[in-house]
Amino acid sequence: MSSRLSRATGVGAIAAATSLLLALTACGSDSLDTGGDKSSAPAGPTTKVSQDTSLAAKVPADIKAKGTLNVASDASYPPNEYLAADGKTIEGMDIEILDAVAAKLGLKMNYQNAGFDSIILGVKSKKYDMAVSSLTINPERKQQVDFVSYFTAGTQWVTAKGNPKKVNPASACGATISVQKGTVQVDDLNKRSDACKKAGKPGIKLLIEDAQVKATTDLVSGRADAMAADLPVSVDAVTKNGGKVELLGDNYDSAPYGFALPKGQTAFAGVLVDALKAIKADGTYDAILKKWKTEGGAISNFAVNP
Repeated sequence: MSSRLSRATGVGAIAAATSLLLALTACGSDSLDTGGDKSSAPAGPTTKVSQDTSLAAKVPADIKAKGTLNVASDASYPPNEYLAADGKTIEGMDIEILDAVAAKLGLKMNYQNAGFDSIILGVKSKKYDMAVSSLTINPERKQQVDFVSYFTAGTQWVTAKGNPKKVNPASACGATISVQKGTVQVDDLNKRSDACKKAGKPGIKLLIEDAQVKATTDLVSGRADAMAADLPVSVDAVTKNGGKVELLGDNYDSAPYGFALPKGQTAFAGVLVDALKAIKADGTYDAILKKWKTEGGAISNFAVNP
């Protein structure tokens, strides 16, 4: 695991993160009342995508017969997926990308709010037809479901303004860190905590929350010394909290996000790749990322199980 720790804080941290994003080529209840961020979407039109008949013809017959697919998403991870101001509609960068893909294929998506740690099992058991929820593709998850890559992001730490507890991600022994349940950040922090204990130091105290917005609240309220989340989410938290928090160090372990599908749906996965290529080619993909200020996570090598 690599970690570059050139310290960036305050306004400079956001500027550095924005530059990094531009330079660079996650989360049990089925209820929509799980504390998601009810912010409005950023300024900019929702993309309008027309069906591509040649691509729609490639959609497997069983998928085409459904027409509308049930899609799991944890609506507590802004700006990638969160609840709109009505408290019911799930929106965000991930949602808009998948909606554009679905439009190309003549399909519709019915988004269902789900706890992040339940999503993979829900797709595996076919409770959901698929999922989009900032799901970092890793070997453990690939054993359970298939993925189609569409974006990339790394882990970014956030601390209170001025870093009063002097947290250092490279040596956070004894610190209290908030994080969302089921994310790759939990695994990362547990490994760091184990290293602390092996060195005879106190381990890291994890505040593991069901929703990312709760992890952010832990930090803003002072309950946590720092938090760790995906880079777009961390930048969003800094932007929305009026100078109360700042980015800490650089993001690391950048890895692709993927649409999750039940194992064996390789034909449909291949069609999703083709649709992603199509919205990349016509400019829709890049326009969506520009709208959500996540351009730095753009990829062009969309693939099945990369």
